[in-house]
Amino acid sequence: MSPVESSPVIPETIGAAIDDARDALETLVSLGEEVEDEWQYVQDLADAWRERLDVVAAGRNDEALLPEGGSAVQRVCVEAGLIEDPHRAIDWLSTFPQVFLAAIGERT
Repeated sequence: MSPVESSPVIPETIGAAIDDARDALETLVSLGEEVEDEWQYVQDLADAWRERLDVVAAGRNDEALLPEGGSAVQRVCVEAGLIEDPHRAIDWLSTFPQVFLAAIGERT
C-alpha cells in the first residue's frame, strides 16, 4: 500500500486541508529543530508559514476544496511525514507550504 492510500481522509474543505498542513508543518519543525545551528531559522520559517496559514484560514476556512486539490494536499502532507533527515526537513519547511498553497489554489 502506498503512503497516500494509508493516510487520513482526503480533506474536503480549505479548513480541513489547513489542519492537515499545520500537522505536517509541525512535524517538519520538530525534526528541523534537531539541527542546533539552524534552530532560529526553523523558528522564523515556522512562524512565517503559521501566519500565512492563519490568514488563509480566516478568509477561506469553510470553502469547499476541489477533489484534485484535496488529493494533492493529502499527498504533500504524507510526503512531508516521510522526511527523516533534519536537514531535509528544513529544506521542506521552505517549500512544503508553497506547494500546499498551490494545491488549494492560493497564491503563494
